[in-house]
Amino acid sequence: MFLTISTTGTPELPATDLGFLLHKHPEKAQAFSTSYGQAYVLYPEADAGRCTAALLLEVDAVALVRRGKGKGRGGAPDAALAQYVNDRPYAASSLLAVALSAVFSSAMRGVCNARPERAAQPLPLRIEVPALPARGGTDLVRKLFAPLGWTVTAQPVALDAEFPEWGDSRYVSLVLESETLTLAEALRHLYVLLPVLDDAKHYWVAPDEVDKLLRAGEGWLPAHPEQRLITSRYLSRRWSLTREAMERLELVRLAEADDSEVEEIDNAVAPETETEEKPTPLAVQRRDAIVEALKASGAGRVLDLGCGQGQLVQALLKDTRFTEIVGTDVSMRALNIAARRLKLDRMGERQSSRVRLFQSSLAYTDNRLKGYDAAVLSEVIEHLDLPRLPALEYAVFGAAHPRTVVVTTPNVEYNVRWETLPAGHVRHGDHRFEWTRAEFGEWAANVAQRHGYEVEFVPVGPDDPEVGPPTQMAVFSVSTVKEEKAA
Repeated sequence: MFLTISTTGTPELPATDLGFLLHKHPEKAQAFSTSYGQAYVLYPEADAGRCTAALLLEVDAVALVRRGKGKGRGGAPDAALAQYVNDRPYAASSLLAVALSAVFSSAMRGVCNARPERAAQPLPLRIEVPALPARGGTDLVRKLFAPLGWTVTAQPVALDAEFPEWGDSRYVSLVLESETLTLAEALRHLYVLLPVLDDAKHYWVAPDEVDKLLRAGEGWLPAHPEQRLITSRYLSRRWSLTREAMERLELVRLAEADDSEVEEIDNAVAPETETEEKPTPLAVQRRDAIVEALKASGAGRVLDLGCGQGQLVQALLKDTRFTEIVGTDVSMRALNIAARRLKLDRMGERQSSRVRLFQSSLAYTDNRLKGYDAAVLSEVIEHLDLPRLPALEYAVFGAAHPRTVVVTTPNVEYNVRWETLPAGHVRHGDHRFEWTRAEFGEWAANVAQRHGYEVEFVPVGPDDPEVGPPTQMAVFSVSTVKEEKAA
Protein backbone atom coordinates (compact mmCIF):
# COMPACT_ATOMS: atom_id res chain seq x y z
CA MET A 1 0.00 0.00 0.00
CA PHE A 2 1.43 3.30 -1.07
CA LEU A 3 0.50 6.97 -1.38
CA THR A 4 2.43 10.22 -1.79
CA ILE A 5 1.67 13.77 -0.65
CA SER A 6 3.47 16.54 -2.55
CA THR A 7 3.55 20.32 -2.26
CA THR A 8 5.45 23.17 -3.86
CA GLY A 9 6.97 26.24 -2.28
CA THR A 10 9.13 29.34 -2.55
CA PRO A 11 12.31 30.47 -0.76
CA GLU A 12 10.07 32.41 1.66
CA LEU A 13 7.65 29.52 2.18
CA PRO A 14 9.73 26.42 1.40
CA ALA A 15 8.01 23.19 0.43
CA THR A 16 10.04 21.37 3.07
CA ASP A 17 7.69 22.86 5.66
CA LEU A 18 5.67 19.75 4.81
CA GLY A 19 8.05 17.90 7.13
CA PHE A 20 7.05 20.16 10.04
CA LEU A 21 3.34 19.77 9.25
CA LEU A 22 3.60 15.98 9.11
CA HIS A 23 5.96 15.86 12.12
CA LYS A 24 8.33 13.69 10.07
CA HIS A 25 11.83 14.93 9.18
CA PRO A 26 12.57 14.90 5.42
CA GLU A 27 16.14 13.68 5.97
CA LYS A 28 15.05 10.53 7.78
CA ALA A 29 13.26 7.36 6.73
CA GLN A 30 11.08 6.40 9.68
CA ALA A 31 9.29 3.16 10.56
CA PHE A 32 6.17 2.72 12.68
CA SER A 33 4.47 -0.41 13.98
CA THR A 34 0.72 -0.57 13.37
CA SER A 35 -1.92 -3.17 14.13
CA TYR A 36 -1.70 -4.46 10.57
CA GLY A 37 2.00 -4.33 9.75
CA GLN A 38 4.91 -1.93 9.41
CA ALA A 39 4.43 1.62 8.10
CA TYR A 40 7.27 3.68 6.62
CA VAL A 41 7.51 7.41 5.90
CA LEU A 42 10.20 8.64 3.52
CA TYR A 43 10.78 11.63 1.26
CA PRO A 44 11.68 10.87 -2.39
CA GLU A 45 12.30 14.61 -2.91
CA ALA A 46 12.72 17.49 -0.48
CA ASP A 47 13.86 20.99 -1.40
CA ALA A 48 12.46 24.50 -1.19
CA GLY A 49 10.68 24.21 -4.54
CA ARG A 50 9.06 20.78 -4.13
CA CYS A 51 8.67 18.23 -1.35
CA THR A 52 7.06 14.79 -1.47
CA ALA A 53 6.29 12.55 1.49
CA ALA A 54 5.50 8.89 0.86
CA LEU A 55 3.61 6.55 3.18
CA LEU A 56 4.22 2.84 2.60
CA LEU A 57 2.29 0.23 4.57
CA GLU A 58 3.68 -3.29 4.54
CA VAL A 59 0.71 -5.44 5.59
CA ASP A 60 1.46 -8.61 7.54
CA ALA A 61 -1.34 -10.81 6.13
CA VAL A 62 -0.25 -13.90 8.08
CA ALA A 63 -0.27 -12.04 11.41
CA LEU A 64 -3.75 -10.70 10.62
CA VAL A 65 -5.06 -14.23 10.16
CA ARG A 66 -3.30 -15.62 13.21
CA ARG A 67 -4.66 -12.88 15.43
CA GLY A 68 -8.18 -13.87 14.39
CA LYS A 69 -7.80 -17.54 15.28
CA GLY A 70 -9.75 -19.18 18.08
CA LYS A 71 -12.84 -16.96 17.72
CA GLY A 72 -15.12 -19.31 15.90
CA ARG A 73 -15.05 -21.72 13.02
CA GLY A 74 -16.93 -21.81 9.78
CA GLY A 75 -17.17 -20.17 6.40
CA ALA A 76 -16.83 -21.43 2.89
CA PRO A 77 -13.78 -23.57 2.03
CA ASP A 78 -12.29 -20.83 -0.16
CA ALA A 79 -12.57 -18.28 2.67
CA ALA A 80 -9.49 -19.75 4.36
CA LEU A 81 -7.41 -19.22 1.21
CA ALA A 82 -8.81 -15.71 0.74
CA GLN A 83 -7.37 -14.73 4.12
CA TYR A 84 -3.87 -15.19 2.67
CA VAL A 85 -4.39 -14.44 -1.03
CA ASN A 86 -5.93 -10.98 -1.35
CA ASP A 87 -5.20 -7.37 -2.31
CA ARG A 88 -4.33 -6.10 1.19
CA PRO A 89 -0.59 -5.68 0.60
CA TYR A 90 -1.04 -3.82 -2.68
CA ALA A 91 -4.18 -1.67 -2.71
CA ALA A 92 -4.94 1.44 -0.65
CA SER A 93 -7.73 -0.08 1.42
CA SER A 94 -9.19 0.82 4.79
CA LEU A 95 -5.98 -0.46 6.42
CA LEU A 96 -4.07 2.43 4.84
CA ALA A 97 -6.59 4.84 6.35
CA VAL A 98 -5.83 3.37 9.77
CA ALA A 99 -2.10 3.83 9.12
CA LEU A 100 -2.71 7.46 8.10
CA SER A 101 -4.42 8.12 11.41
CA ALA A 102 -1.70 6.36 13.41
CA VAL A 103 1.31 7.92 11.67
CA PHE A 104 -0.05 11.42 10.96
CA SER A 105 -2.42 11.87 13.92
CA SER A 106 -1.18 15.36 14.86
CA ALA A 107 -1.23 16.48 11.23
CA MET A 108 -4.84 15.29 10.89
CA ARG A 109 -5.80 17.51 13.82
CA GLY A 110 -3.98 20.47 12.28
CA VAL A 111 -1.52 20.67 15.19
CA CYS A 112 1.96 22.05 14.42
CA ASN A 113 3.71 24.05 17.12
CA ALA A 114 6.73 24.70 14.88
CA ARG A 115 4.71 26.17 11.99
CA PRO A 116 1.19 26.95 13.32
CA GLU A 117 0.52 29.54 10.64
CA ARG A 118 1.38 27.06 7.86
CA ALA A 119 -0.88 24.40 9.38
CA ALA A 120 -3.82 26.79 9.15
CA GLN A 121 -3.10 27.86 5.56
CA PRO A 122 -4.17 26.14 2.34
CA LEU A 123 -1.30 24.45 0.50
CA PRO A 124 -0.76 23.50 -3.13
CA LEU A 125 -1.27 19.76 -2.70
CA ARG A 126 -0.94 16.77 -4.98
CA ILE A 127 -1.85 13.32 -3.64
CA GLU A 128 -1.19 10.18 -5.66
CA VAL A 129 -2.56 6.72 -4.93
CA PRO A 130 -1.33 4.24 -7.56
CA ALA A 131 -3.78 1.43 -6.70
CA LEU A 132 -7.09 2.31 -5.07
CA PRO A 133 -10.00 -0.15 -4.87
CA ALA A 134 -13.07 1.74 -6.06
CA ARG A 135 -16.40 -0.06 -5.86
CA GLY A 136 -18.39 2.30 -8.04
CA GLY A 137 -15.61 3.14 -10.48
CA THR A 138 -14.13 6.45 -11.51
CA ASP A 139 -17.53 8.19 -11.46
CA LEU A 140 -17.93 7.52 -7.74
CA VAL A 141 -14.35 8.66 -7.06
CA ARG A 142 -15.17 12.02 -8.65
CA LYS A 143 -18.50 12.30 -6.83
CA LEU A 144 -16.73 11.83 -3.50
CA PHE A 145 -13.68 14.07 -3.94
CA ALA A 146 -14.75 16.81 -6.39
CA PRO A 147 -17.31 18.49 -4.03
CA LEU A 148 -14.49 18.89 -1.48
CA GLY A 149 -12.38 21.11 -3.74
CA TRP A 150 -10.19 18.50 -5.43
CA THR A 151 -9.32 18.29 -9.08
CA VAL A 152 -9.70 14.56 -9.66
CA THR A 153 -7.81 12.42 -12.17
CA ALA A 154 -8.89 8.79 -11.88
CA GLN A 155 -7.69 6.24 -14.41
CA PRO A 156 -9.03 2.68 -14.37
CA VAL A 157 -6.38 -0.03 -13.96
CA ALA A 158 -6.67 -2.78 -16.55
CA LEU A 159 -7.09 -6.34 -15.33
CA ASP A 160 -4.11 -7.27 -17.50
CA ALA A 161 -2.40 -4.84 -19.87
CA GLU A 162 -1.47 -7.77 -22.11
CA PHE A 163 -5.13 -8.75 -22.51
CA PRO A 164 -7.11 -5.51 -22.98
CA GLU A 165 -10.21 -7.51 -23.94
CA TRP A 166 -10.50 -8.56 -20.30
CA GLY A 167 -11.49 -4.99 -19.46
CA ASP A 168 -10.81 -2.91 -16.37
CA SER A 169 -10.32 -4.06 -12.79
CA ARG A 170 -12.07 -2.49 -9.79
CA TYR A 171 -8.93 -0.48 -9.07
CA VAL A 172 -8.08 3.05 -10.18
CA SER A 173 -4.91 5.13 -10.24
CA LEU A 174 -5.85 8.34 -8.46
CA VAL A 175 -4.35 11.84 -8.51
CA LEU A 176 -5.89 14.60 -6.39
CA GLU A 177 -4.83 18.25 -6.74
CA SER A 178 -5.94 21.32 -4.80
CA GLU A 179 -4.71 24.74 -3.75
CA THR A 180 -7.62 25.55 -1.43
CA LEU A 181 -7.29 22.91 1.28
CA THR A 182 -5.14 22.62 4.36
CA LEU A 183 -3.06 19.50 4.91
CA ALA A 184 -5.28 18.49 7.86
CA GLU A 185 -8.41 18.70 5.68
CA ALA A 186 -6.74 16.61 2.97
CA LEU A 187 -5.73 13.89 5.43
CA ARG A 188 -9.22 13.75 6.94
CA HIS A 189 -10.74 13.38 3.48
CA LEU A 190 -8.47 10.42 2.77
CA TYR A 191 -9.08 8.88 6.20
CA VAL A 192 -12.83 8.70 5.55
CA LEU A 193 -13.03 8.16 1.79
CA LEU A 194 -10.41 5.43 1.35
CA PRO A 195 -12.56 2.93 3.34
CA VAL A 196 -15.69 4.22 1.58
CA LEU A 197 -14.23 3.43 -1.85
CA ASP A 198 -12.81 0.12 -0.62
CA ASP A 199 -16.29 -0.74 0.73
CA ALA A 200 -14.87 -3.69 2.66
CA LYS A 201 -13.43 -2.66 6.00
CA HIS A 202 -10.77 -5.11 7.04
CA TYR A 203 -11.22 -4.46 10.75
CA TRP A 204 -13.93 -4.62 13.37
CA VAL A 205 -16.42 -1.73 13.08
CA ALA A 206 -17.23 -0.89 16.69
CA PRO A 207 -19.68 1.80 17.91
CA ASP A 208 -16.83 4.29 18.45
CA GLU A 209 -16.40 4.40 14.65
CA VAL A 210 -19.32 6.86 14.61
CA ASP A 211 -17.30 9.31 16.72
CA LYS A 212 -14.26 8.82 14.48
CA LEU A 213 -16.34 9.50 11.38
CA LEU A 214 -17.86 12.69 12.80
CA ARG A 215 -14.48 13.97 13.98
CA ALA A 216 -12.84 13.37 10.60
CA GLY A 217 -15.92 14.66 8.75
CA GLU A 218 -16.21 17.87 10.72
CA GLY A 219 -16.65 20.84 8.41
CA TRP A 220 -17.35 18.87 5.22
CA LEU A 221 -19.41 15.72 5.73
CA PRO A 222 -22.72 17.33 6.89
CA ALA A 223 -23.04 19.20 3.57
CA HIS A 224 -21.57 16.54 1.26
CA PRO A 225 -24.03 15.49 -1.49
CA GLU A 226 -23.04 11.83 -0.99
CA GLN A 227 -23.32 11.99 2.79
CA ARG A 228 -25.63 8.97 3.13
CA LEU A 229 -23.47 6.72 0.95
CA ILE A 230 -20.30 7.82 2.76
CA THR A 231 -21.81 7.20 6.17
CA SER A 232 -23.29 3.82 5.28
CA ARG A 233 -20.14 2.47 3.63
CA TYR A 234 -17.76 3.84 6.25
CA LEU A 235 -19.76 2.06 8.94
CA SER A 236 -19.91 -1.19 6.90
CA ARG A 237 -23.67 -0.74 6.43
CA ARG A 238 -24.36 -1.37 10.10
CA TRP A 239 -27.85 0.09 10.10
CA SER A 240 -27.95 1.14 13.75
CA LEU A 241 -24.58 2.90 13.57
CA THR A 242 -25.50 4.53 10.26
CA ARG A 243 -28.78 5.80 11.70
CA GLU A 244 -27.00 7.24 14.74
CA ALA A 245 -24.41 8.98 12.55
CA MET A 246 -27.05 10.42 10.20
CA GLU A 247 -29.07 11.78 13.14
CA ARG A 248 -26.00 13.45 14.61
CA LEU A 249 -24.97 14.89 11.23
CA GLU A 250 -28.44 16.37 10.81
CA LEU A 251 -28.13 18.03 14.21
CA VAL A 252 -24.81 19.54 13.13
CA ARG A 253 -26.38 20.85 9.92
CA LEU A 254 -29.31 22.38 11.78
CA ALA A 255 -27.00 23.96 14.36
CA GLU A 256 -24.84 25.51 11.65
CA ALA A 257 -27.91 26.85 9.84
CA ASP A 258 -29.18 28.36 13.10
CA ASP A 259 -25.71 29.61 14.10
CA SER A 260 -25.98 27.81 17.44
CA GLU A 261 -24.47 24.88 19.29
CA VAL A 262 -25.64 21.29 18.82
CA GLU A 263 -26.53 21.07 22.53
CA GLU A 264 -28.97 23.98 22.12
CA ILE A 265 -30.73 22.19 19.27
CA ASP A 266 -30.84 18.74 20.88
CA ASN A 267 -32.62 19.73 24.11
CA ALA A 268 -36.21 18.62 23.55
CA VAL A 269 -35.98 15.89 26.21
CA ALA A 270 -34.15 16.21 29.49
CA PRO A 271 -31.63 13.39 30.08
CA GLU A 272 -33.34 12.28 33.28
CA THR A 273 -36.72 11.88 31.55
CA GLU A 274 -35.45 10.08 28.47
CA THR A 275 -36.89 6.60 28.16
CA GLU A 276 -36.51 4.06 25.42
CA GLU A 277 -38.34 0.79 25.09
CA LYS A 278 -35.83 -2.06 25.12
CA PRO A 279 -36.05 -4.40 22.12
CA THR A 280 -37.16 -7.98 22.73
CA PRO A 281 -34.06 -10.23 22.85
CA LEU A 282 -33.63 -12.48 19.83
CA ALA A 283 -33.67 -15.60 22.06
CA VAL A 284 -37.15 -14.64 23.31
CA GLN A 285 -38.38 -13.92 19.77
CA ARG A 286 -37.04 -17.32 18.71
CA ARG A 287 -38.83 -19.18 21.53
CA ASP A 288 -42.07 -17.32 20.80
CA ALA A 289 -41.85 -18.26 17.10
CA ILE A 290 -41.23 -21.93 17.95
CA VAL A 291 -44.17 -22.04 20.40
CA GLU A 292 -46.47 -20.47 17.78
CA ALA A 293 -45.34 -23.01 15.16
CA LEU A 294 -46.03 -25.88 17.59
CA LYS A 295 -49.47 -24.48 18.43
CA ALA A 296 -50.30 -24.18 14.74
CA SER A 297 -49.28 -27.81 14.20
CA GLY A 298 -51.67 -29.03 16.90
CA ALA A 299 -48.87 -30.90 18.68
CA GLY A 300 -49.47 -32.15 22.22
CA ARG A 301 -46.39 -34.30 22.83
CA VAL A 302 -43.18 -32.38 22.06
CA LEU A 303 -39.46 -33.21 21.99
CA ASP A 304 -36.90 -30.44 22.61
CA LEU A 305 -33.77 -32.02 21.14
CA GLY A 306 -30.60 -30.36 22.40
CA CYS A 307 -32.61 -28.58 25.08
CA GLY A 308 -29.59 -26.95 26.71
CA GLN A 309 -30.57 -25.21 29.93
CA GLY A 310 -34.29 -25.78 29.44
CA GLN A 311 -35.58 -22.34 28.44
CA LEU A 312 -37.90 -23.70 25.73
CA VAL A 313 -39.11 -26.55 27.96
CA GLN A 314 -39.97 -23.93 30.58
CA ALA A 315 -41.92 -21.88 28.03
CA LEU A 316 -43.85 -24.93 26.80
CA LEU A 317 -44.83 -25.93 30.33
CA LYS A 318 -46.78 -22.66 30.67
CA ASP A 319 -49.25 -23.80 28.01
CA THR A 320 -51.47 -26.71 29.02
CA ARG A 321 -52.13 -27.76 25.41
CA PHE A 322 -48.66 -29.36 25.50
CA THR A 323 -49.44 -32.48 27.46
CA GLU A 324 -45.97 -34.07 27.39
CA ILE A 325 -42.66 -32.24 27.01
CA VAL A 326 -39.35 -34.08 26.78
CA GLY A 327 -35.98 -32.35 26.85
CA THR A 328 -32.86 -34.19 25.71
CA ASP A 329 -29.23 -33.16 25.56
CA VAL A 330 -25.87 -34.90 25.24
CA SER A 331 -24.56 -32.79 28.16
CA MET A 332 -25.48 -33.96 31.68
CA ARG A 333 -24.32 -30.60 33.03
CA ALA A 334 -26.86 -28.82 30.79
CA LEU A 335 -29.60 -31.24 31.92
CA ASN A 336 -28.78 -30.62 35.60
CA ILE A 337 -29.01 -26.87 35.04
CA ALA A 338 -32.33 -27.36 33.21
CA ALA A 339 -33.65 -29.42 36.13
CA ARG A 340 -32.74 -26.62 38.58
CA ARG A 341 -34.29 -23.99 36.28
CA LEU A 342 -37.54 -25.99 36.11
CA LYS A 343 -37.43 -26.75 39.85
CA LEU A 344 -38.23 -30.40 39.12
CA ASP A 345 -37.58 -31.41 42.73
CA ARG A 346 -40.29 -29.02 43.96
CA MET A 347 -42.75 -29.35 41.08
CA GLY A 348 -46.30 -30.56 41.79
CA GLU A 349 -47.33 -34.04 40.71
CA ARG A 350 -49.64 -32.92 37.90
CA GLN A 351 -47.02 -30.60 36.43
CA SER A 352 -44.12 -33.03 36.86
CA SER A 353 -46.07 -35.71 34.97
CA ARG A 354 -45.90 -33.49 31.87
CA VAL A 355 -42.10 -33.07 31.72
CA ARG A 356 -39.13 -35.40 31.41
CA LEU A 357 -35.39 -34.83 30.86
CA PHE A 358 -32.91 -37.44 29.72
CA GLN A 359 -29.51 -37.73 28.07
CA SER A 360 -29.38 -38.60 24.38
CA SER A 361 -27.08 -38.01 21.41
CA LEU A 362 -28.52 -36.95 18.07
CA ALA A 363 -25.69 -38.74 16.31
CA TYR A 364 -27.46 -42.07 17.01
CA THR A 365 -31.00 -43.42 16.72
CA ASP A 366 -32.86 -43.53 20.03
CA ASN A 367 -36.09 -45.51 20.30
CA ARG A 368 -37.21 -43.27 23.16
CA LEU A 369 -37.72 -40.45 20.62
CA LYS A 370 -40.38 -42.31 18.61
CA GLY A 371 -44.09 -41.57 18.78
CA TYR A 372 -44.07 -37.82 19.47
CA ASP A 373 -46.16 -35.22 17.66
CA ALA A 374 -43.34 -32.70 17.20
CA ALA A 375 -39.62 -32.24 17.68
CA VAL A 376 -37.62 -29.02 17.96
CA LEU A 377 -33.99 -28.48 16.97
CA SER A 378 -33.40 -24.91 18.15
CA GLU A 379 -29.88 -23.59 17.44
CA VAL A 380 -28.55 -27.16 17.40
CA ILE A 381 -27.43 -28.16 13.91
CA GLU A 382 -24.71 -25.50 13.66
CA HIS A 383 -22.93 -27.09 16.64
CA LEU A 384 -22.33 -30.31 14.69
CA ASP A 385 -19.55 -30.91 12.21
CA LEU A 386 -21.03 -31.03 8.71
CA PRO A 387 -20.13 -34.73 8.15
CA ARG A 388 -22.29 -35.63 11.19
CA LEU A 389 -25.44 -33.93 9.92
CA PRO A 390 -26.65 -37.00 7.96
CA ALA A 391 -26.65 -39.02 11.20
CA LEU A 392 -28.77 -36.36 12.94
CA GLU A 393 -31.06 -36.22 9.91
CA TYR A 394 -31.73 -39.96 10.04
CA ALA A 395 -32.11 -40.06 13.84
CA VAL A 396 -34.75 -37.29 13.85
CA PHE A 397 -36.48 -37.31 10.46
CA GLY A 398 -35.99 -40.99 9.61
CA ALA A 399 -36.09 -43.04 12.82
CA ALA A 400 -38.11 -40.81 15.19
CA HIS A 401 -40.19 -39.27 12.36
CA PRO A 402 -42.51 -36.95 14.32
CA ARG A 403 -45.38 -35.33 12.46
CA THR A 404 -43.76 -31.87 12.80
CA VAL A 405 -40.12 -30.81 13.11
CA VAL A 406 -39.09 -27.21 13.82
CA VAL A 407 -35.47 -26.23 13.07
CA THR A 408 -33.86 -22.85 13.76
CA THR A 409 -30.33 -21.80 12.91
CA PRO A 410 -28.42 -18.49 12.48
CA ASN A 411 -28.56 -16.69 9.14
CA VAL A 412 -24.90 -15.92 8.42
CA GLU A 413 -25.87 -13.14 5.98
CA TYR A 414 -27.25 -11.13 8.92
CA ASN A 415 -23.90 -11.20 10.75
CA VAL A 416 -22.83 -7.94 9.07
CA ARG A 417 -25.57 -6.19 11.07
CA TRP A 418 -24.05 -7.15 14.46
CA GLU A 419 -21.87 -4.21 15.55
CA THR A 420 -20.03 -6.34 18.12
CA LEU A 421 -19.23 -9.21 15.75
CA PRO A 422 -15.85 -8.92 13.97
CA ALA A 423 -16.03 -9.47 10.22
CA GLY A 424 -15.64 -13.10 9.17
CA HIS A 425 -16.43 -14.54 12.63
CA VAL A 426 -19.33 -16.79 13.56
CA ARG A 427 -21.70 -15.91 16.41
CA HIS A 428 -20.47 -18.52 18.87
CA GLY A 429 -17.07 -20.12 19.26
CA ASP A 430 -18.60 -23.62 19.10
CA HIS A 431 -20.43 -23.08 15.81
CA ARG A 432 -18.97 -25.40 13.18
CA PHE A 433 -20.75 -23.54 10.38
CA GLU A 434 -23.38 -20.88 9.76
CA TRP A 435 -25.53 -21.02 6.63
CA THR A 436 -26.90 -18.47 4.21
CA ARG A 437 -30.62 -18.57 3.50
CA ALA A 438 -29.96 -20.37 0.22
CA GLU A 439 -27.77 -23.01 1.91
CA PHE A 440 -30.31 -23.66 4.67
CA GLY A 441 -33.12 -23.77 2.13
CA GLU A 442 -31.30 -26.34 0.01
CA TRP A 443 -30.54 -28.56 3.02
CA ALA A 444 -34.10 -28.37 4.32
CA ALA A 445 -35.62 -29.11 0.91
CA ASN A 446 -33.41 -32.18 0.48
CA VAL A 447 -34.25 -33.46 3.98
CA ALA A 448 -37.98 -32.98 3.34
CA GLN A 449 -37.79 -34.84 0.02
CA ARG A 450 -35.84 -37.77 1.49
CA HIS A 451 -38.14 -38.31 4.47
CA GLY A 452 -41.60 -37.41 3.21
CA TYR A 453 -42.05 -33.93 4.64
CA GLU A 454 -43.17 -30.58 3.33
CA VAL A 455 -41.22 -27.54 4.56
CA GLU A 456 -42.11 -23.90 5.18
CA PHE A 457 -39.62 -21.14 6.05
CA VAL A 458 -40.34 -18.47 8.67
CA PRO A 459 -38.14 -15.42 9.44
CA VAL A 460 -37.38 -14.82 13.12
CA GLY A 461 -36.37 -11.33 14.23
CA PRO A 462 -36.20 -8.16 12.08
CA ASP A 463 -36.36 -9.19 8.41
CA ASP A 464 -33.71 -7.00 6.80
CA PRO A 465 -34.50 -6.32 3.10
CA GLU A 466 -30.86 -6.93 2.12
CA VAL A 467 -29.64 -9.74 4.37
CA GLY A 468 -32.81 -11.30 5.78
CA PRO A 469 -33.60 -12.12 9.44
CA PRO A 470 -31.03 -12.94 12.14
CA THR A 471 -32.56 -16.40 12.66
CA GLN A 472 -34.03 -18.62 9.98
CA MET A 473 -36.65 -21.21 10.91
CA ALA A 474 -37.90 -24.21 8.92
CA VAL A 475 -41.14 -25.96 9.88
CA PHE A 476 -41.33 -29.52 8.50
CA SER A 477 -44.73 -31.24 8.29
CA VAL A 478 -45.33 -34.81 7.21
CA SER A 479 -46.47 -34.70 3.60
CA THR A 480 -50.22 -35.03 3.20
CA VAL A 481 -49.59 -37.33 0.23
CA LYS A 482 -47.60 -39.69 2.47
CA GLU A 483 -50.27 -39.57 5.20
CA GLU A 484 -52.98 -40.48 2.67
CA LYS A 485 -50.92 -43.39 1.38
CA ALA A 486 -50.33 -44.63 4.94
CA ALA A 487 -54.05 -44.44 5.64
